[in-house]
Amino acid sequence: MTTAITVSERAARRIGEILKGEGDGAMLRISVEGGGCSGFQYKFDVDHAKADDDLVIAREGAVVLVDPASVPFLAGSEVDFVDDLIGASFRVVNPNATASCGCGTSFSI
Repeated sequence: MTTAITVSERAARRIGEILKGEGDGAMLRISVEGGGCSGFQYKFDVDHAKADDDLVIAREGAVVLVDPASVPFLAGSEVDFVDDLIGASFRVVNPNATASCGCGTSFSI
């Protein structure tokens, strides 16, 4: 199984736009936490500090951090940004998820 986590071009553009307003050195941190209606949920935060053991994904000026505990849950995933009739949001396309909730923010493995 691949451990690579990718960020789509659309997501990188949107992350870059968001981080511009957050000051120098801002990065997007994605983590997986217990909770949500399906068992686990994605958490998105702006962070200005990188831990030594963070996975760093850089694309088109956007920097995404993933903590080592979250990497196995996100292995093989792609972070995308969608803007459709129900709204604009980041979406994680996660091949490890066996089920997810209707809004796509929580999942089970």
